[in-house]
Amino acid sequence: MEAQVKNQQGVTIETVELNDAVFAVPMNQALVHQALVTYLLNKRQGTHDTKTRGEVSGGGRKPWVQKHTGRARQGSIRSPQWRHGGVVFGPHPRSYRRGMTRRTRRQALKCVLSEKARQQHLIFIDSLDTINGKTKSMVDLLNSLGISGSALMVTREPLHPMIKAAHNLQKVWTLPVTLLNAQELLSRETVIMTLEAARWAEETLAVEPHGRRGSGGRSKATLVDVVADDVAEDLESEAEEIAVAGQSDGDRAVDSLNPTEESEATNEAESQGDV
Repeated sequence: MEAQVKNQQGVTIETVELNDAVFAVPMNQALVHQALVTYLLNKRQGTHDTKTRGEVSGGGRKPWVQKHTGRARQGSIRSPQWRHGGVVFGPHPRSYRRGMTRRTRRQALKCVLSEKARQQHLIFIDSLDTINGKTKSMVDLLNSLGISGSALMVTREPLHPMIKAAHNLQKVWTLPVTLLNAQELLSRETVIMTLEAARWAEETLAVEPHGRRGSGGRSKATLVDVVADDVAEDLESEAEEIAVAGQSDGDRAVDSLNPTEESEATNEAESQGDV
């Protein structure tokens, strides 16, 4: 994929070749949707809570006797049908955590990057040296690039002057490329990425993560088998050492016999044979 690199005045200065495995991937909406839902679920704190009738303060006494009052029978003023009563089937603290494999997460990120590039909403810039922490410098940069909507500034490392300059702009966000995800890309109309950040993303995302189908990697599913094989090898080596040690002990026992004892043993065997 060929991409144009602009300077901070909005002028194209060069054309670079980017890896098609990162910036020219076909769109997979189901995969991107899965990554987006997973990201949003993992952001939830899950600290919501309501009190049941047993957790609400008060209500230990029966409000009135069971019979002969003409009113409905009640056992507590904290029953769910009462005002200030407990909540039935209300939310309680829980974890919304959802896992996602590294391969799937990276593939979704590459799909979104490629779609931004196809729609010409991905702008590559050589550097951001003119950003001095003033809001005016960020506004001038956006005007020179012709950006009027929301924008995401992606750099190789966090740049504090750029973060400070974009702090007062409601539609501008900054993010290092190491924290880039599909949700941030989909939430902004235009993505401005430095060439250094693009090269880092190209090198990182183009490499397949180690796993069961990776190049020589080991996944969690095969870790138990690997440990079992190692234990079996250790047991076999210990058995061989014990066998060798036993054989050497027997040889030393035979060698320790003196000639006199050997001759006496031979004569005794011959005499028993004659009898």
